[in-house]
Amino acid sequence: MANIKFGFTPTHPGEVLKDEIEYRGISQSRLAKQMGVSYKILNDILNERRPLTTSTAMMFEAALDVPADSLMRLQLKYNMQAARKDIKLLSRLAKIHKITAEF
Repeated sequence: MANIKFGFTPTHPGEVLKDEIEYRGISQSRLAKQMGVSYKILNDILNERRPLTTSTAMMFEAALDVPADSLMRLQLKYNMQAARKDIKLLSRLAKIHKITAEF
């Protein structure tokens, strides 16, 4: 199994979205209302405490014209980087690799 390492910290899509709404001067409460989501959910995404879902990515696209697929790619890269740091998962993957290497 290839041991792929990344030399950078992945960008959570919330960071990009937070910068965008600050640049546009839109308040989080106004954006949450326009998107039909709770302020807490929006704030959690923007502060990187909650992952972006396909639905919320599409809502951000509708509200801000930021491509949903670009946001989802950021989320995927963020998730993969986090998974590569998960010691329990890495141990489990090593066991799976060892078992499958015997075939």
